[in-house]
Amino acid sequence: MKKGKVLVGMSGGVDSTVTSVLLQKEGYEVEGVYMKLHDKPGYHEENWKKVQKVADYLGVKVHFYDLSEAFNANVYEYFVESYKQGLTPNPCVMCNRTIKFGKMIDFADSIGADFIATGHYIQCDGSFIYAADDTNKDQSYFLSEVKKEVLPRLIFPLGTWVKEDVKAYAAEIEPLKEFSTQKESSEICFVENTYDEVLAKHMNIDVPGETVDTEGNVVGTHKGYMHYTIGKRRGFFVNGAHDPHFVVEIKPEDNQIVVGTREKLEENAFEVKEINLFEALTEFDCEVKVRYRTSAVPCHVKIEGEKATVRLKEPVFGLAKGQVAAFYDGKRLLGGGVIC
Repeated sequence: MKKGKVLVGMSGGVDSTVTSVLLQKEGYEVEGVYMKLHDKPGYHEENWKKVQKVADYLGVKVHFYDLSEAFNANVYEYFVESYKQGLTPNPCVMCNRTIKFGKMIDFADSIGADFIATGHYIQCDGSFIYAADDTNKDQSYFLSEVKKEVLPRLIFPLGTWVKEDVKAYAAEIEPLKEFSTQKESSEICFVENTYDEVLAKHMNIDVPGETVDTEGNVVGTHKGYMHYTIGKRRGFFVNGAHDPHFVVEIKPEDNQIVVGTREKLEENAFEVKEINLFEALTEFDCEVKVRYRTSAVPCHVKIEGEKATVRLKEPVFGLAKGQVAAFYDGKRLLGGGVIC
């Protein structure tokens, strides 16, 4: 029995490939879309061929959707401008909100699709997002800023799968066997090696400046503030330092970085803006992840106006302005905000 029409975001990778196969087997009418997001040389031609191969195997229609202009305005420029301001952005969170679960929803409407699906390792019941069973691949953090109204239309078949099983499944399908062994894509799609290389295309990032301690004393030099993020411990000089020093603050207006010992990175409370919640909450206890690859920490959140105060029940180290704080109730994602 047909379950409705689903638009699958096909990337040419094993995850979206297996997602497409599973949904068709479950009885959905599958249609695919490949979204061109940037102009990395040779990147799209190769992926588009793979997507067409999957579509041919399934006998489904697939669209090539050029979203590079929208991606540049909403994600790429945000990435560059954030670093100019001394912030640490999360382009994947912004991409999910505005492009993959923003523009893709609009495209789904234009072709009459009831649902959209991707190869993300996430679970969704239509009302909430939940962490995936595969904790090493869980990507729920990156959807903390997605708009609540899109949740009823999201399907994530891989939320209960383990990555190794996904690869093994693809390996059993002869025409799609190559997908099980291909190299994983990078976390930030438009970054080939380092973010420095991206920034250097738009400005001179090699402007030496002063390294100061937390008291404001000049203690050394650095090679340009945009080379650093909070918590970084290398690439700058500190006179006579015996203990390891870390970047604890970035001052772009003065081209300074503030450094200190690890204890200076410790934070017990912070504020977030651009709050996005999947239920009406104003004051609550939960757990918070302040970066993707960190453990969730118990906290108390109080929202007042456009901002929320997050008081931690155990300290975190290396809190970076511009990063996303994602709130959880166990595996259930409550939403998130931008650390300010």
